[in-house]
This record gives sequence, structure tokens and C-alpha cells, in this order.
Amino acid sequence: METQTIYMNTAAPSKSTRITGWVITIICILFLLVDAVMKIASAAVSVKGSTDLGWPESQVQGLGVVLLLCTILYAIPRTAVLGAIFLSCYLGGAVAIMTRVNIPYYFPIVFGVLVWVGVYLRFPALRSVFPLSK
Repeated sequence: METQTIYMNTAAPSKSTRITGWVITIICILFLLVDAVMKIASAAVSVKGSTDLGWPESQVQGLGVVLLLCTILYAIPRTAVLGAIFLSCYLGGAVAIMTRVNIPYYFPIVFGVLVWVGVYLRFPALRSVFPLSK
């Protein structure tokens, strides 16, 4: 029986790579926090956007809480990968809803890619698991 082992790269990323990853991450966090807080506070713009997508007005605050929890996990370095997974699920739901109502869904896809690029640039272990080149 043969066992395969993935050797985790523990070399720290370069300073420019780390800064780029943090800049992308911070931009994503700020946007997601604003969106979550607007949903929780039941801001008219956020409620209208959600109801236009077919969500009942009574569920908009719950969506905001879920988004806030996912964003908090993403913002904490120790749980950033878990937060990125949860945000991918949240944004996947956004793509599904936007597809159902037949409106362009490029933004959640691009945003999901940015969430992962930020984490990928910050964590060498991810680059070991998903190398772009050998």
C-alpha cells in the first residue's frame, strides 16, 4: 500500500506578495462588511435589492448575519481559509439566485475569485496544495 504525502511549503511569501494578498483581502472585507451591515440594519437600498432578487423582506437581516459571520471568519488569519470556503458558498448562492431571475451574475464570481486570490497570496500552504507551476 502506497501513501502519498503533500509537502507543505513553509517558506514565507515575498513581501510584495504578502502585501498584495492583504490589500485584496482588506478590500474584500470592507465591501462584505458594508453589505452585511446594510442588510442587518435593513437599509432601504439593500432590502430593495434583495427583494428584487426574490428574497422575502423578513429574511434580509438573516442573510446579513450569515454574511457578517462568514466575513469575520475570513478576516481572522487563523480562520481565513474556512471563511473563504463559507464566502464561496454564500457567493455561489448569489450566482444561483441571479441566474434564476436572469440578471448578470459576473460580480459574485469575480468577487469569489478575489476572496481566494487574497488567501492564496497570503498562505504558502495553499500554494503547495494548489501550485500554479511545478
